[in-house]
Amino acid sequence: METTITVDKAGRMVLPKKVRDQLRLEPGDTLQLVFDGEQLTLRPSRSATRLRTKQGVWVFSAGTPILAAETDRVLEDVRQGRRGE
Repeated sequence: METTITVDKAGRMVLPKKVRDQLRLEPGDTLQLVFDGEQLTLRPSRSATRLRTKQGVWVFSAGTPILAAETDRVLEDVRQGRRGE
């Protein structure tokens, strides 16, 4: 994909929504900037952990959706363990 973006007075640029969606970028994500002469490269800075906050709640992203039945099973296992069963 090739597109043109504009730098404002403060040096800010807006990444097109298509790019943000394709790279799964969300507000607060960071990018690594590498420049060599006239070439700039931006890369998402992915942390080793997939834990992040969404609307003030810590959320773990496994990459694929987890079925409700699976979370129910895990919760029940934890509860049984706490009861000493």
